[in-house]
Amino acid sequence: MVRPSVSLLPPSSEQLSGGSATLACLLTGYSPQGAVVSWEVDGTEVTEGVLASSEEEKSGRYSSSSTLSLSQERWMEGELYSCRVLHHGHSQIQSLRRSKCQG
Repeated sequence: MVRPSVSLLPPSSEQLSGGSATLACLLTGYSPQGAVVSWEVDGTEVTEGVLASSEEEKSGRYSSSSTLSLSQERWMEGELYSCRVLHHGHSQIQSLRRSKCQG
């Protein structure tokens, strides 16, 4: 059993200036498949705007991603954005603060 490496990428400044925000949660190098990603904003799970990729296998290891798409207004309402990964009973979480992503 190999746990996924999890990276949480904030929206780009170009995207924000265009009026939208997409966060990406990237999972790499795990085995076996079956990782599940959920999103939380300020501790509350959100399901709207979530798009998950299928798991891709390479040399026996899997990778996948999940994105959370928000309007700029919705992005500005939240502060703590988290991507929670459940992989065969093991949970891990990556978070970022919106106030640290500005500029």
